[in-house]
Amino acid sequence: MSKLTIRDVELANKRVFIRVDFNVPLTEDGSTITDDTRIVATLPTIVYALQHRAKVILASHLGRPKGKPNPKYSLRPVVDRLRELLDKKLGAKVNVAFAPDCIGDVASEMARQLESGQVLLLENLRYHAEEEANDVAFSKALASLAEIYVNDAFGSAHRAHASTEGITHFLKPAVAGLLMEKEITYLGKALESPEKPFVAIIGGSKISGKIDVIQNLLDKVDTLVIVGGMAYTFQRALGVKTGKSLVEEDRIDMAKEALAKSKVKGVNLLLPVDNILADNFAADARTQTWDCSKDFPEDWQGLDIGPKTIAAIEKVVATAKTIVWNGPAGVFEFPRFAVGTNAIANAVAANKTATSIIGGGDSVSAINQAGVADQITHISTGGGASLEFLEGKKLPGVEALTEK
Repeated sequence: MSKLTIRDVELANKRVFIRVDFNVPLTEDGSTITDDTRIVATLPTIVYALQHRAKVILASHLGRPKGKPNPKYSLRPVVDRLRELLDKKLGAKVNVAFAPDCIGDVASEMARQLESGQVLLLENLRYHAEEEANDVAFSKALASLAEIYVNDAFGSAHRAHASTEGITHFLKPAVAGLLMEKEITYLGKALESPEKPFVAIIGGSKISGKIDVIQNLLDKVDTLVIVGGMAYTFQRALGVKTGKSLVEEDRIDMAKEALAKSKVKGVNLLLPVDNILADNFAADARTQTWDCSKDFPEDWQGLDIGPKTIAAIEKVVATAKTIVWNGPAGVFEFPRFAVGTNAIANAVAANKTATSIIGGGDSVSAINQAGVADQITHISTGGGASLEFLEGKKLPGVEALTEK
């Protein structure tokens, strides 16, 4: 970890601007939070700041309000939940106030009047188009609220926005929060100095979104497991017809290149050896288990991996020392086609000696559904950010932080 963290700075009596990721799912009317995972994930940073007598200013985006105020995307419902969580964590009442905007006279005055150990949550950053445009004046206005900048929103670190990158030009030091530090440490170690054998499991529907991840991982892993919809593009690259399965015709050559690279690098590229085929895309479709070396029946499509593939994955996962998993193995939304994904979740959790890192919404859902989240070393909070990190890209929100 080459960047300064919140532990490296003196916080007492300072106004500390913490960029958090409170982009939480709400009920249709926007009144109630349905999943507080992201709030809970950043509690250690907020609690650390409060225990060190900081005056805490929290800023986040929520949804896509398209650059103007929209009550449906207000952060106001977060205040009560945050207060509850902080009271429980600290065993005392925490004063959590809410500013009706993230810049302007009212927000400035509320920030100025904050006392040590108090919290101010600003209204949705994306009520201003200048946030996503990384506007200089808007960045300056955010910076004027505080004396120290902390980024704890790894999920937004791949975006160069005013609150993740622009603000750091006007507010120093710019340091990582505890969640950001954890993300960079685990993902960084997996890419830079993983304990071997290193197994990566990449799933999901499309190869196009993950081809750069695959290319980058082929330089680092011992085994690369390809599952989900993208596996059918690979099977087409091997000359197997895949019926009505999801295939990206324009990516077949990319799949061929990845297959060739795996041979050159001596990487074990594990593709499904059998699949669960369905006669249509539906939860109640008729199914059959199919050998992947044979052409699929014309009107059938693959919706999950089969039992032999599950056994092969369980075998390589059991002996791994580093495991990275991103993306489901099948149409996870239908319980009948979630068998492969759930099997991977249980296999990863069963390996108690490996460092296991999981990213991507569906993989995280699978881990939670299987009830094994507490047996995973690190569950990443950033889908897009963790993918870009695995691609080997520099993340603007991380690059902008002050070097140690």
